[in-house]
Amino acid sequence: MPKLTIDGCPVEVPEGTSILKAARTIGVAIPTLCQMENVHAIGACRVCVVEVEGARSLAASCVMPVAEGMKIHTQTQRVREARKAVVELLLSEHDGDCQVCDRNDDCELQALANKLNVKIVPYPGVRTSGGIDDSTPGLVRDSGKCIKCRRCVSVCGQVQEVGALFPQFRGFKTVIGPAFGADLDKVACVQCGQCAAVCPVGAITEKSNIEEVWAALDDKSKTVVVQVAPAVRASLGECFGMAPGTLVTGKMVAALRRLKFDAVFDTNFTADLTIIEEGHELLHRLTTAVKDKGEVALPQFTSCSPGWIRYMEYFYPEMLPYLSTCKSPQQMFGALAKTYWAAKVGKKAEDIFVVSVMPCHAKKSESGRPEMTDSGVRDVDVALTTRELGRMIKQAGIDFERMPEESMDSLMGASTGAADIFANTGGVMEAALRTVWEVVTGRELPFLNLHVPPLMGLEGIKHAEVTIAGAVPAWSFLEGVTVKVAVASGLGNARKLVEKIKSGEASYHFVEIMTCPGGCIGGGGQPRTTTNEIRQKRLEAIYREDEGKKLRKSHENPEVAQIYAEFLGVPLGEKSHHLLHTEYAARARV
Repeated sequence: MPKLTIDGCPVEVPEGTSILKAARTIGVAIPTLCQMENVHAIGACRVCVVEVEGARSLAASCVMPVAEGMKIHTQTQRVREARKAVVELLLSEHDGDCQVCDRNDDCELQALANKLNVKIVPYPGVRTSGGIDDSTPGLVRDSGKCIKCRRCVSVCGQVQEVGALFPQFRGFKTVIGPAFGADLDKVACVQCGQCAAVCPVGAITEKSNIEEVWAALDDKSKTVVVQVAPAVRASLGECFGMAPGTLVTGKMVAALRRLKFDAVFDTNFTADLTIIEEGHELLHRLTTAVKDKGEVALPQFTSCSPGWIRYMEYFYPEMLPYLSTCKSPQQMFGALAKTYWAAKVGKKAEDIFVVSVMPCHAKKSESGRPEMTDSGVRDVDVALTTRELGRMIKQAGIDFERMPEESMDSLMGASTGAADIFANTGGVMEAALRTVWEVVTGRELPFLNLHVPPLMGLEGIKHAEVTIAGAVPAWSFLEGVTVKVAVASGLGNARKLVEKIKSGEASYHFVEIMTCPGGCIGGGGQPRTTTNEIRQKRLEAIYREDEGKKLRKSHENPEVAQIYAEFLGVPLGEKSHHLLHTEYAARARV
C-alpha cells in the first residue's frame, strides 16, 4: 500500500493502482477521453496528464502507477496548459459541426473544451478527411469526427472480442475502422453498438429511424403500434435527467400515447411467450437425450440477443444447431401483431406499422433480416434505441417527468415479472427455470423469492445447478437429473464459455448469452455513459419491477394462455413453428 500525496492530500492505495484511480479515491476527477472502465489503459489521448515532482515530463495518469512517496499535482499551470493544448489540437483536426451533430450537448470533447475554457482553436490547418459509412442497418461512422481515442477499438477487441475496428496508418493519417478501409457491412461486425456507446464524440452513432417513425405516425392509412423492451423502463428516465435505475414504465406509456401511437404494447408479453416456447424446446431436447437416449444438440443456447446470433453465424457456424430456434421477443411480437392482433382489430398486415423500442443497435439489423417476414410482410418495420425514443419525446415537447402513470394496452400488453428480468444478465435463464421447474415438478422453483442467486449480478460468466426431485409422472424420467446451466454477458465472455463447451472442459444443458456486458441494461442503445455502477442500478430496478408484480412466472400470463387457446394451439405446434421459430445460417468472414 504505497503512501503518496495528490494535491497535498495523503493517499494510500494498493500497489499498481494508477494515478487516475488513486485521485478518484479522494474526489479528484482527472479528465480523460480514452480511458474506459475495466479495460486496459493505453494513454492515447494525453488529456489526463499530471505533474509528478522530480519527473522531467508530465505523466499520463491513466497508465502511470503510483509509487511510495510520490508527490502528484493535478492542477498546476503547466498541467492546465498542457491539457488545454491537447484539446485545442484535437479540435483543430476535428471535422465536426456541433450545431447539427448527433452528439451536441452529449459530447465529451465539447464538454471538456468548455471545462478547460477553450474559446478559440489557435491551430488552423488541414482537418481530418471525413468519410461516412452508413452501410449497416444500425450504425453510422463519420471518420471526420474521430479523435483517435481508440475506445471503440478497445471495446470491440478486448470486451467483445470481435475485432471489427483497428487503428491504421500513423500520425495525422491515422484512421480507425475496419481493415483496408472497408465498410462495416464487409467485415464480421455484429452490430452490438458498444462502439457507439463508448465513443466520446459523434464518430460512431446509431442510424436514426426517427423520421421514418414520424412519417408513419402522420400516415392516416397506417395503424402504428409500438412495443417496448423490458430494459427501457429502467433507463429512459436518464434521457431526462432522472437518476439511473428510476423505473418509468407508466410515464413511458403515457409519453408514447402523446406521440400518437395507435396502441402501446409490451415486448414483455412475447418475452413470456418466448419462455413457453423455449422452455418446451429445452424439455423436448432433454426428452430426446435422457428418455430416448438419442443424439440431440445440447446445451441449448438462448436466441434472444441478435448480436449473439450474428456472432455465432460469423465465428461458430458449426454450433448453430445448438441455438434455440425461437425468434427474439421483438420478432415474435411483430409476427403476432400483423396476424393475431391484426385479425382482432380487422386490419391487414400491410396496413400495420410495428415500431419497437430497444436498448440495442443489433435489433435494427435483426428487424431487417430476410427471414423475419412470416406475417407475409416485414414483421417489425422500425427498431428505435432508447436514446432515439428520448429524442422523439423531446422533439414533441413532452414534459416527461410530469407524465401520469398509464398502463399498456391489453391483448398483447400483459406480462409477468419473469419477462421483466429478460433485461438483466441471467434473467432469461431464471425466467426459464421458473417455468420449466414448475412444469416438471408441479411446484415453485425452490429459491427465496423465486430468484436464483448464482445467476444474479454483473459477473461475466455465471453457473448454477438444480437437481430435479419430485417430478410429476409425465416427467418422471427426469427424476434425479442435475440440470446444469450457465450465463455469459459480453461476447468476450461468451467466447470463453463456448470454447470450454467445445473442448469438453464444461458441460451444460442450457446456456444464456447476452451480447452486451450486464445484458440489455448495458445495451449499446442505452443512455450514455454506461458504467458498472449504472448497470447495477438499472439491474436492481428491473428486479424491483419483477418483485412488484402479482404474476411472476411466464406460464401464469393470462394473455399468453389466451393466444394459445385462440390462435397458436400448443407450444412448438405448427402455427408456432411458422410464426415464432426460425433458422440461422453461417456468414462469411472477410
